Amino acid sequence: MNRRKTFPILLVWAALAACSGVASAQQENTSSSSGQGIKQDAKAAGKDIGNGARDVGHATRDVAIKVGHGAKEAGQGIGHGAKEGWDATKHAVKHVFGKDN
Repeated sequence: MNRRKTFPILLVWAALAACSGVASAQQENTSSSSGQGIKQDAKAAGKDIGNGARDVGHATRDVAIKVGHGAKEAGQGIGHGAKEGWDATKHAVKHVFGKDN
């Protein structure tokens, strides 16, 4: 998955998590007084948004690590291929000019 696909998915997931947390916080405090209920709802919503943001941060970190490992493996593969190509070229030149061992 590339960055263009991953980032929107993470944003949608975070928005859904935050919205569901706000909805559940509103349902829990329906019997309390209006001033305290609003305060508790805001506090619960803030915590849920913070938890969602933390989850998005962890997911982003994990994706970045996976992308980094993929880039490292690709670079190593290119390096090995280049070395093999260089060895083949050296061997061909020696063979053409009769300096084969």
